[in-house]
Amino acid sequence: MTDTIQKQNKSYMIPGAIVVAGLIVAGAIVFSGGSTPSTVGTASPQPPVQPSGSTDSVREVTKEDHIRGDINAPVKIVEYSDFECPFCKRFHETMKQVLDEYGDSGQVAWVYRQFPLEQLHPVKAMREAVVSECVAELGGNDAFWQFADRFFELTPSNNRTDLDTVLPQIISEIGLSQTAVDECVASGKYDQHIQADIANSVETGGRGTPWSVIIGPDGQTFPLSGAQPYASVKQLIDLALQAN
Repeated sequence: MTDTIQKQNKSYMIPGAIVVAGLIVAGAIVFSGGSTPSTVGTASPQPPVQPSGSTDSVREVTKEDHIRGDINAPVKIVEYSDFECPFCKRFHETMKQVLDEYGDSGQVAWVYRQFPLEQLHPVKAMREAVVSECVAELGGNDAFWQFADRFFELTPSNNRTDLDTVLPQIISEIGLSQTAVDECVASGKYDQHIQADIANSVETGGRGTPWSVIIGPDGQTFPLSGAQPYASVKQLIDLALQAN
């Protein structure tokens, strides 16, 4: 249920109720031991390594982030995602469902950060990340989310996207200038920003996508790994809200 570059096995110190929920979530993630993915496991699992990172290292959410919902929401879900990851594609729909239930009331905000896995999705994932940042610059926050929604809707994932067809189509649908986007991409102005997102994901314990950090009302953080089903995500949100 996650595209992974390193197999992870980490314990987190969080309150008792959330520990139980976290164990339920963690138990849903199954890793295969070979070079091909299992039917319910990951894509391209790698040999286990010593775990590292802490969700407390998550970078502060600011207005510079790609935010869906109220930036002042008591619960924020910071997702580190790869546009070519099939599990991210699935989790994107789950998070839209989360915002349908919790967004209008201002209880939950969804923050999207870049985590293109070049080992699994060379060239394409990084280019898509850069294009999405340029779309946000030229069209604003709403344009970024239009791009993300449409991209996951149209594309097959797993590095099979026809960039020369899909990207111009989405850029045209949003109403942006292809020339302006191309100039922004060529400038390289967002390369460092994307690398910073990747680094922060790793600092928080991320080893695959989608990798999310839930920030509770009191600033407490805990992990959400993989494309978990809506019921599991809802359980963690409700527990966090109860602590408010």
